[in-house]
Amino acid sequence: MIRALVVLLALWPAAAPAQELSRDFGPDTAPETLLLRSTTDLAVLGPVVEAFLDTRPGLRVAFEQWGSNPLYRLQSEDCAAGRAGADLVISSAVHQMVDLVNEGCARPYRSALTAALPDALSWRDELWGVTREPAVMVYNRERVAPAQVPRSRFDLLDLLRPTESPFRGRVATYDIERSGLGFLFAFADSMEASTFGGLMESFGRSGAVATCCSAEIIDGVAEGRYLVAYNVLGSYALARARRDERLGVVAPEDYTLMLSRAAMIPRVAGNPRAAAQFVDFLLSPEGRQALEAALLIVRLEAEDGAALDRTAETPERPIPLSPALLIALDAHKRALFGARWRDAFPAAGGTAP
Repeated sequence: MIRALVVLLALWPAAAPAQELSRDFGPDTAPETLLLRSTTDLAVLGPVVEAFLDTRPGLRVAFEQWGSNPLYRLQSEDCAAGRAGADLVISSAVHQMVDLVNEGCARPYRSALTAALPDALSWRDELWGVTREPAVMVYNRERVAPAQVPRSRFDLLDLLRPTESPFRGRVATYDIERSGLGFLFAFADSMEASTFGGLMESFGRSGAVATCCSAEIIDGVAEGRYLVAYNVLGSYALARARRDERLGVVAPEDYTLMLSRAAMIPRVAGNPRAAAQFVDFLLSPEGRQALEAALLIVRLEAEDGAALDRTAETPERPIPLSPALLIALDAHKRALFGARWRDAFPAAGGTAP
């Protein structure tokens, strides 16, 4: 199995050599350290880590922020080498996490809190869904008239259809070859939506932009370089919209993908006890409150000060943590999907940042 994983990794774009950001939380003199690697922005997950440490003065958390593809590669290499690295991994690219568990790279853990998770958010007592975040559309409130705001994928198709559309070249989404999360959302769309083929064709014909990451996309919309962004992670979009009136956020009314970031304790973790404590904290009422404050738990049915545009009938489509996600990593299917994507975005691609 490990050999198959190494072969698969050879098909992926080269990874960045190091994490994007790092920070230590807790006292330097703490007798214990938990090494946490995550794709979640340090500024977003940091307050949750601090809440966890409030009652654990003897623990220090070394936080490393990674891009999803480099993190997947590193964890795979650690696993194949039997090398101790992270004590806990949390990633938004949950298909990659399912693959790591499938390859025997995770350590089992079970508690009352993990056992209470629904089947879609727990797999083999080795992978747990710890957040609840929608995939949304983001638009510039100053440059998109209310009547033009896309409320669904069908609306987005209508905006891109005219030859002289002002939205030509000004719609953005993740580059699936640089973002594991972007690939996951696009693949989930391809399995879910009758509109997917039409969107790919319209993106290609209208000169839509595929780029690397949430911050770049959201910045582009706020600055007016893009008018609309598609399939952006809602937690980041809503957090930014709370402090930037230029941004509007839409939960697509035809369906809204819902992501739960996946947590895993690596098989060779040096401090699995502290990792298990953090998992339990994230699933506890106190942890859920901290995650909700950080907008890592978003309730579409609740009123929210971040001005999430939605309808009461918006159907949710959760992405389950299950072996079904391994289809997204099948080398043949991935190659075909990538070729279809490059037809729509010929200028996209490159190594993960």
